[in-house]
Amino acid sequence: MTTTNAARKRAQAKVEYNAFLAGCPSRQLLDRISDKWVVLILCALGGDNSADASKAMRYSEISRLLAGVSQKMLTQTLRSLERDGLLTRTVTPTVPVTVSYELTDLGLSLHHMTRGLRNWAQTHMAEVLAHRENYDARTS
Repeated sequence: MTTTNAARKRAQAKVEYNAFLAGCPSRQLLDRISDKWVVLILCALGGDNSADASKAMRYSEISRLLAGVSQKMLTQTLRSLERDGLLTRTVTPTVPVTVSYELTDLGLSLHHMTRGLRNWAQTHMAEVLAHRENYDARTS
């Protein structure tokens, strides 16, 4: 009987994800989607004004748009987003081979939030910098 109850509790825990619990897998997802490169890639693929459509972009386009991202980091991030089902990678057999990335519906739903986060950061950066200056002046 104890085994049945333990199995039931494990099954229930899988259904009710709670990021406040240390062992919850949603923590790994939060860690992934809070990465700056993930946010910026989702924003790039979703477009700035796109309400409900993703735009396909080639690797080189994404790389040029994201100033400062290394080839290794961009590749790793794109692979992890593909693994999580947030984007699709399409290989077209041309010479040279064309590879493009596009948000899935799941990725597009996350893009709407990350676009808001990016806009918030850009809008409030001056205010945050002023607060940092005040804080640093008080604590020095």
